[in-house]
Amino acid sequence: MTLLTLTREEAATRSALVTVDRYDIDVDLTGLLEGHLFTSTSTITFSCPSPGAATFVDCAADITRATLNGAELDITTAEGGRLPLHDLAAHNVLVVEASTRNTGKGEGILRTVDPTDGLVYVWTSLEPDEARRLWACFDQPDLKAPHHFVVTAPDTWLVTSNGAPESVVETEAGRVWTFPDTPRLSTYVVVVNAGPFHEVRQQHDGYDLGFFCRQSLVPHLERDLEELVTLTRQGLAFFGEKFGMPFPQERYDQVFVPNLGGAMENWGCVTYGDSQLFRTPPTHNQRDVRAEFIHHEMAHMWFGDLVTMRWWDDLWLNEAFASWASNWSLARATEFDEQWGSFLALFKRTAYEMDMGPGRHPIRGDVPDVASAMANFDAITYIKGQSVLQQLMAYIGEDAFVEGLRSYFRDHAWGNTVLDDLMSAFGAAAGRDLGEWTTAWLDRAGTDVISLEGSTLVAESPDDQDPRPHRLDVASYDASGDRLRPTGTMSVEMTAPRVELDLPEGDLRLLNAGDLTFAAVRPDPTSLRLMLERVAELPDATSRALVIGTCTQLLLLGELAPRDAARATTRALAAERSPALIEPFLLMGAAFAGRWASAAESPALVAELADVTLALSKLPEHRQPALRTLAVTASTDAHWAALEEAVEAATDTDLAWRMAARRAELDQHDPEAVQALLESDPDPDAHTKRLRVLAAHPHVESKEEVWKAFFVDYSVPASRETLELGAMFWRPQQAELLAPFALRYLDELRSLQGGLLNQGVVIRAMYPLGAGNAEFLARAQEAASDERISAYARNQLHANNFVLSRILEARQR
Repeated sequence: MTLLTLTREEAATRSALVTVDRYDIDVDLTGLLEGHLFTSTSTITFSCPSPGAATFVDCAADITRATLNGAELDITTAEGGRLPLHDLAAHNVLVVEASTRNTGKGEGILRTVDPTDGLVYVWTSLEPDEARRLWACFDQPDLKAPHHFVVTAPDTWLVTSNGAPESVVETEAGRVWTFPDTPRLSTYVVVVNAGPFHEVRQQHDGYDLGFFCRQSLVPHLERDLEELVTLTRQGLAFFGEKFGMPFPQERYDQVFVPNLGGAMENWGCVTYGDSQLFRTPPTHNQRDVRAEFIHHEMAHMWFGDLVTMRWWDDLWLNEAFASWASNWSLARATEFDEQWGSFLALFKRTAYEMDMGPGRHPIRGDVPDVASAMANFDAITYIKGQSVLQQLMAYIGEDAFVEGLRSYFRDHAWGNTVLDDLMSAFGAAAGRDLGEWTTAWLDRAGTDVISLEGSTLVAESPDDQDPRPHRLDVASYDASGDRLRPTGTMSVEMTAPRVELDLPEGDLRLLNAGDLTFAAVRPDPTSLRLMLERVAELPDATSRALVIGTCTQLLLLGELAPRDAARATTRALAAERSPALIEPFLLMGAAFAGRWASAAESPALVAELADVTLALSKLPEHRQPALRTLAVTASTDAHWAALEEAVEAATDTDLAWRMAARRAELDQHDPEAVQALLESDPDPDAHTKRLRVLAAHPHVESKEEVWKAFFVDYSVPASRETLELGAMFWRPQQAELLAPFALRYLDELRSLQGGLLNQGVVIRAMYPLGAGNAEFLARAQEAASDERISAYARNQLHANNFVLSRILEARQR
């Protein structure tokens, strides 16, 4: 069945005709225990102000029967995922029985069999319009209604939904789980998860907190449970106070499920890919990223679920807000108090990579249909969007920003809004007209470049208009002594392309100190030299992260050699002690030395990085991330000796797997040793670690096996580790071997399967960044205009093509 995509005009027309009173949805999961059958009966009670009018209900499952107000409907008229509804009454009851066996691709639902014990788990994830694949509904965000679920499941399974079950009854068919009415919710934030989950419940601060995972991962959940509970409590308390409205439900569940490439903000029942239950004790960065997930999805309970966008053109705001709020809460309410430095060092570059290239687009774009909405589910939406919100807070002040949020939630609870509703709330709280600010930041694409010419601060826009307004700081440092000495920080509100500054004395000028705005910076020559040479002397994590971030910006501008970026990062690491920066700097150092640098310079730069990581590995608090990077970069006897010693003392196989991948990359692959590792590793996803070893091996047969797992068998679990697997496949030193695979990647984009989150991981992981050549780049630029490829994939191609073009140019410097 070819599914039609709902247009904005169709949604508006239907919204004017239909008010949904409630959904009563009966779901039968018993066919999923040993097979793939999912069945549903959806009863929709709705009213229509124009009796006699016609509309349609969405249902992409196989309809077996439908009635409207007791009259049988001709189900053969269903087409494109729509069942026509004629002659509506003022008050209507629609009943649709449907089923689907499409439960293995992650398109709205995924059935997974755990390879370690054969147990079956099922999850649903319905954004943007996947609910229609499972049951009949009016699948658009502004037709909110209470949902009442009754779920029949095998008697060994637990079922979770948006609230606590009212009853669980044993029947001959299985257990029947009845859930209470949800609040008025959009169709994409309801959920049904089921399986023989391990469940832990704790009561804190008036909330009933639940945590679920598959049985094979119980030790990992139990290991991290205290931290997960603490982060959940901190988030609920912080957001409840800042938003002026506590989360209005006692039960809050978090379910870790297999093979979900991200997380989903289902009301009161968040789902995460269970790769977040790390199979080895997590590093600080892994814990930090997981904490951001927890607070991001939690922020959606208010911004997205409680108050929902009217249409998908404000999807960016939904995601950007949750991303911004999660970093804000982590920095203010948790142990991750250097979160803004970590965000800058690790993630902000991805937005510059997309926004500084030809694939850039405005944060707020035209979304004529649902399919178009997901095209921009990218770093501009998430990362630039949240950076602009951070700039807005700096522009109007935190007190006004918080008061604007409180009035927004208070005035629009359980309703739908547009961007103007939020900006009006901020403007009223600040006493400022934000109309021009909104247009400049949200309706224009590209990145401004800020530089300092003598005492003149200069902003250049990427288009033919004036630069955006910027509220930023400029920090000055005296470099005459053994250590950099701060001489003052000047706050600037930039409303013109050139602004004269009365700066204090200083040799180094750090533009955008504190990282308050979203802009590339071009330091003056003296400041650039001092930044790169003396980065370790800067007094705070955000300032040091800003230097490494500036290296990325200058590489994208074509104004810095990779060797300079790599060596600045190595210098920073030699003295860095902040756990918030160690891993981001290790990752960026490896990228600069291994991906950006030329083949002639790369080995020496990688060796320098390895030497620094060897020294870091002797510090207990940084030993684990340092050893992981050493395992990727090892090249000397001293490196290998340190790794072998660490493996001997290890209580798990993580480092041994990483060493095996590095040896394979150096053409020292040992299949018997890898098989022994596989047999000794209790991780249910251990087969992906074997794939990581094969991915690094410079032989066609090994590469083909990994390729088959990605694009034929779809057996690679979607997770952040998938990105690591892709990086091991596309080793820059293997470019000649990989050239045919690079071209095949473009062909695969036309036939990708799976849901949005899982497809997105594969698209990003398997782009040959660093290994692609000029021929591939030319073909990829053509493919970015090929409408046989999804809009989302084309968007990612544009961004990665730009970065690859800069890499190829940089290698010539």
